[in-house]
Amino acid sequence: MPEATATETEAERASSRRSFLLRRLHSLSGVLPVGVFLIVHLWTNASVLGGREPFDHAVDEIQKLPALPLVEVVGVLLPLAFHAIFGVYLATQGRPNAGRYGHGRNWAYVFQRITGGVAFLFVLAHLWELRVQKWLFGMSHHAFYDTLVSHLSELRLGLPLVAILYLVGIAASVFHLANGLATFTMTWGIVTSRAAQRRVAIAFAIFGSGLFLIGASTVVSLSTGTQLPSKAAEPACAPSSAP
Repeated sequence: MPEATATETEAERASSRRSFLLRRLHSLSGVLPVGVFLIVHLWTNASVLGGREPFDHAVDEIQKLPALPLVEVVGVLLPLAFHAIFGVYLATQGRPNAGRYGHGRNWAYVFQRITGGVAFLFVLAHLWELRVQKWLFGMSHHAFYDTLVSHLSELRLGLPLVAILYLVGIAASVFHLANGLATFTMTWGIVTSRAAQRRVAIAFAIFGSGLFLIGASTVVSLSTGTQLPSKAAEPACAPSSAP
């Protein structure tokens, strides 16, 4: 039946085009806006290394952005939800072969899927901890600092378990972003030769390591009270000019 065969072929082509487009959108959403947001978020939170005052100032500046709820929902949450949900679908369709072919990129593929799941759970927990409390239960953004300090410094079984989970979540998120950026340059044809791909992978590995250090320093600061050295302390008592 030629007509049926032609119809099936056209349907297959349409399905293939749709799958290609969704994969491209998934790849793009991981870079912009989700990836950019992660970088900005970690950098902004690192203001806590200077103490509470610069952290509260950074949060205040964000709260002053026009149409902030719309930006958060349309610019961050919806792309994040799409990236996560379609990423789960891709993970169920993939066939990792690192066990048979132990090449670096094959293992990177496996860890990309694992860290994607860990990062998604971490983001959900972090959203519940602060954003959902603010949106639904009236938490003031001025309480973000105290909440984070309380949660990250609390000892359970003698360990700062929440802080440790934060470090794991940040590590997973940063690896997922850095490796995703390297993969992005390859799948979009930005770099094509093996040598260029290796250089790009190394460059993004260094970038990811730096980004993780920023996030880890923030967690350590919030959990222990450690701050970056500031300018030399003022003398306790200024010398009197009186005779």
